[in-house]
Amino acid sequence: MKRVFLIVLDSFGIGEMPDAADYGDKGTNTLRSISKSPFFKMDNLKKMGFFNIDGVDFLEGVDDPTAVHARLKEVSKGKDTTIGHWEIAGINSEKPLPTYPNGFPKEVIDEFSKAVGRGVLCNKPYSGTVVINEFGDEHVKTGDLIVYTSADSVFQIAAHEDVVPVEELYDICRTARKILVGEHGVGRVIARPFIGTSGNYTRTSHRHDFSLEPPKTTMLDQLKAAGKDVLAVGKINDIFAGKGITDHVYTSGNPDGIEKTLEWMDRDFDGLCFVNLVDTDMLYGHRNDVDGYAKAIAYFDDKLPEIVSKLREDDILMITADHGCDPGYTVSTDHSREHVFFIMYGPKVAPKNLGTRDTFADIAATVLDYHGIKPEFAGTSML
Repeated sequence: MKRVFLIVLDSFGIGEMPDAADYGDKGTNTLRSISKSPFFKMDNLKKMGFFNIDGVDFLEGVDDPTAVHARLKEVSKGKDTTIGHWEIAGINSEKPLPTYPNGFPKEVIDEFSKAVGRGVLCNKPYSGTVVINEFGDEHVKTGDLIVYTSADSVFQIAAHEDVVPVEELYDICRTARKILVGEHGVGRVIARPFIGTSGNYTRTSHRHDFSLEPPKTTMLDQLKAAGKDVLAVGKINDIFAGKGITDHVYTSGNPDGIEKTLEWMDRDFDGLCFVNLVDTDMLYGHRNDVDGYAKAIAYFDDKLPEIVSKLREDDILMITADHGCDPGYTVSTDHSREHVFFIMYGPKVAPKNLGTRDTFADIAATVLDYHGIKPEFAGTSML
């Protein structure tokens, strides 16, 4: 029985990509920014070789790392959650998903509004916490939906839970998902419920993502087709629209995600447990909260020995990221085009520095190789 645990520390980049300037991200480095925080602590990841990775020349490495470690380039065109996770799973997205810096076209909004029977407010790129306080009162008064986007390929719908019940909002998002295909096939339609009163609106934990289905075969599809288990923790099931996944569980944040991962490590299965820990991105990266980001990484690092202690003889633990979101880059609160790290550890894994790899898809190739499956995509195994 071979189990792989693949954990994504969402947005934990380690330095700008060569084409970062094309994305407005010149000089970004998520790791460098949080390393300046008094709350920065990565003792266990350091022992594994994190600071020995190419480009991490501002932190002191160790003489004898305990894990395989490498820096990964992103070959896909983009810097968002969907594109990043898809590449980790083997898809090279040659074209970026559509974004809407000026809001969505009138024909899209009109079709959506007619289909759901409600008006639309905002229709611009906006901070999710700001948009509900600026448009919340009008939404509560009229029942019109707050539609907004960001630098990512997203169609976000905010609604007060007392005005639009959560399940109704989910149905509205499913309608939007059917409309937003082809030319306007955004990566995610996101339900953003909120509660509260005028001037004090707050988002709830009932967020739900409705993703575009992956356009090509992924490692998840291949594992499932081979009769393997594919377990998804956190928003992984949403990112892949359920495709190639055999079981899933949602989480309320990083601590809950780590606890659910630990619980599933006691489970007998043959295949992959794919985990996303989103707080670093959602709560801290997008809010330029350097200390919060550092604390979240320190918390994971503190829990790492417990995760390692549950590894069985034939298990492999992989830790990586999907893009950057430099909290110290105050020019923007958006994702940043950065390299990501890769750590691979296990009782039978020989430590080694694998330098800089050409694509995130090497992770998918490695997972399949371990299970004796030939990948149907470009990627090179790191076993």
